[in-house]
Order: sequence, then structure tokens, then C-alpha cells
Amino acid sequence: MNIKHRELGLPFSPDQTSATWTIEARASFRGDGRVKLSWALPEDPPGFTILDEDFVIRDYGLAQERVDGQRRALLSARRAFGPQALYYRISVNARSTAGRQTNTFPGYPEVPDYPELYRPAIEKLLADVRTQSADIASFARQLILALRRDTADPAIALLQDEARSLEAQAQQIVDLLAGARIPARVVHGLDLKHGLLEGRLRPMLEVHNEQQWLMFDPQTGDMGRPAEFLVWHHSRQRPLMSEGVSNADLRFAVRRAEARTLDLARGLNAPLAQFSLLGLPLHVQNTYTIMLMVPFGALLVVLLRNVIGIRTFGTFMPVLIALAFRETELLWGVVLFSSVVAAGLAMRFWLEHLKLLLVPRLAAVLTLVILLMLLFSMASYRLGFDRGLSIALFPMVILAMTIERMSIVWEEHGPRDALTQGLGSLLVAALAFLLMTHRQLQHLVGIFPEILLIVLAATLLLGRYTGYRLSELWRFRSVWLPGSNKGSP
Repeated sequence: MNIKHRELGLPFSPDQTSATWTIEARASFRGDGRVKLSWALPEDPPGFTILDEDFVIRDYGLAQERVDGQRRALLSARRAFGPQALYYRISVNARSTAGRQTNTFPGYPEVPDYPELYRPAIEKLLADVRTQSADIASFARQLILALRRDTADPAIALLQDEARSLEAQAQQIVDLLAGARIPARVVHGLDLKHGLLEGRLRPMLEVHNEQQWLMFDPQTGDMGRPAEFLVWHHSRQRPLMSEGVSNADLRFAVRRAEARTLDLARGLNAPLAQFSLLGLPLHVQNTYTIMLMVPFGALLVVLLRNVIGIRTFGTFMPVLIALAFRETELLWGVVLFSSVVAAGLAMRFWLEHLKLLLVPRLAAVLTLVILLMLLFSMASYRLGFDRGLSIALFPMVILAMTIERMSIVWEEHGPRDALTQGLGSLLVAALAFLLMTHRQLQHLVGIFPEILLIVLAATLLLGRYTGYRLSELWRFRSVWLPGSNKGSP
């Protein structure tokens, strides 16, 4: 359950909602005839799950390839003139730990051959940072802070003047870390803000500490992925590369919406989600949702019989009656069930005068039950009670067995025991119906069917119970209730 909830985001509540982001990337340019575009696409971004993606590219050809481990779209057209705009739209859902990035160690980089002008400054800078750090993470943070710090050191000022843009500064840090044999790379991502219209990708720095990639802000040195930051791509190539165009530009628009987490989970392609109830056809899901609730009804029967002491006809009969109540609703179910059993019991006593054998007698009771159900259906229809027609959904064999069992108890133990067990069966069936139709419980067992293992454990535990039932406390009340044995011999 914990893995499904944390890794896949499967909700504990059927009404739980989750934020869904729709990002639209717009590539605009001016075509001069033959056009080729290479467009970086996100793939399994950390912290997010991709729900859907599509292109709006008119007459352009589309293909995909992988370059430096990055998914890219290849767009081409033979005749494209004038202003052009192509769109790529993606929907993502924030997950706690979904969207894993690969943490494969890329290997130690080669020390770059720095220009002679910068080499003394870089060696001095790396030596100073090494003395102020304890590990790879602190080394990277101290290096970033040293480069961003206002200083009169001409060596640092020389390196600061070399990289003016944020992109160049991030790449400069990657090259400097390579001088210390620390693998690093520049990643580009988008800050997700609802209503964003002209957003651009923001470069961030990732450093590998031989176990995982650690993200740093190249401006502040803060470690960790910012909230609502969608990693778009992580290669040395630019997000949008083009041939045969001019004034190429890439902008982003963002919109946030709320969606039911359960609907989002149904669209997951994760093997764990597919190997569950959500991976089955919808009508099969509905069937199993009913079946998975039956053990809860059986557990309730065990609890009420073995611990409370409520007497019923059989063990599973109340559960089956409760299943029939799903179609008739509780009140109408109780009324119809009581009416059929009462009428059937009267006919069963009449059959007793014929001295029939067991099997023919059961067959006769079954026939009478069906006739009674038909009679009740026609009578309720004539009286305008459409709900009465649902009596046809009652399990007729269960009704016949209930009548037969009740008549036997009536003859052997008297009408009091028969009515007690009949009312007990009806009470347990009503409680089982309320439990088996509980919406929250249905959701939990449908999403996490392994809960039935807990039900099994509770059933086995109750199976070892040999103590007194609660009803027996009242039966032997003369022992513990003062004054209750007055008048007893």
C-alpha cells in the first residue's frame, strides 16, 4: 500500500485531487524554404509524471531520436516561408517520488586544457575551494559562491568577466568542476506558474557525487530541485536547434488545473499500476469491486456470531442477502425479504402435511418461492411501487434455504428460536450491507486489494477465539449482576 501510494500516487480517498500542469511550448521562426528543427523533449522528469503529449505542427514531418541520452523531436518541411509557429503540448502531474532520473555514474571527466590566461586563476580557485569543502556537494557549493562573490581578487574577476549570461555561468562551473574530476552537467527546466505566457527555460547545475545527481542553483549555490520545477532537458545541445530559419525562439505557456487523483492513476503506465485492479477492463473492475467486499461481510458475520453471539441461519446466508440488498436498497430489501420468507414459511408448513422426502420438498419450496416473487412483482407493479420489481434480483435458492432452515428450527426448537435466528440473520445482513457499500472502504479495497490480507489475518485471529460471547454475559448475569438472582431457587 505504501509503495502504491508514494511511488504511484494512488489516493487513499476517492475524492482526492491533484495538481495537473499543462505546458505549451511554442517554437516561432521565419522560414526561408527548407526547414529542419531539432527540439528537446522532456522524458521522465524528476518529481513529475507525463500524462499526455501532442504536437500541433501542420504540414511538418515528425520523427524522434535520442542524442546524448536526450529525447528530441525532428521536424522538417521542404517549403516553409514567412513566420512559422509550431506547438508542443504536454500534461504532467506532480508526484512525490515519481519521475525518477537516472543516477548512473557518468565517470570521472578529463581535466580540461584551460587557456594559459585562466589556468593560474582556476588552479588557485580550485585549491582554495578544496580547503573550504568536505565533500563533493560542499565543493560545488563553495565554488559557486566563490564565483558569485564580489571580490577584489583579479583572478576571480577575470573568470567572472568570462561568463556573463546565466547559461555561460552554469557551463563555466561545469568546466571548473571537471578540473577537480567532478562530473557535472547543465540542465534546463521550467518554473511552473499558473498563467505563465512567455516563459523561458532556466539553466540549473547538476553534480554527481558518485551516488546520485545533486541539483544546484548556479546563482545562489542552493542545493535541491526548486518546487514546481520541471526539468526539460540535460544535454550540451540547445533546446531548439534549427537549419534554414531565422529568428528562432522558444517560449512556454503554463496552466494549472485540478484533477481527480484516481482518474490520473488510471492513466499510469507503471507496471505496478497495470498489475492491479486499475489495469482490468472497467466492467471487470466493477465486478471485482463487489467481490472484494464479500470478505468484509464474512468477517462481520464471524465477529457478530463468535464474539457478540448473534444467531443466524448459516454463515454466508446474511452476506448473500446483503448482496441482494445492493439492488433493492436496504429498506425495500428488508420488507421484501421478510414478506417472501413469511409467506414461504406458511406454505412450507402446509407442505409438511404431504410428508414429502427432502429433495422433492426443497424443490417444491423453491418453486413456491419463485411463484411468490412473481406474485409480489406483479402486485407491486399494479400498485405503482416500481421498487418492488427488484425482488426478482433476490437469490431464490437462498430464500428457499432460509425458509427450509427456519421451518426446521421452528419444529425442533420452537417459534422463539426460529424468529430469533431469522431476525438475527436480517440484522447481520443489514449491517453487512452498510459495511459492504461503504464508499471509502470500497475505494480502499479496490485500489489496494492487499487489504484483504488484513481481513484474512483478522479472520484467523477470530478463529482462535474461545472466550465468552457478549450475549453469554447477559445469559449468566445472575453471577455478576447484583440483585438479578432474586427469586431464584
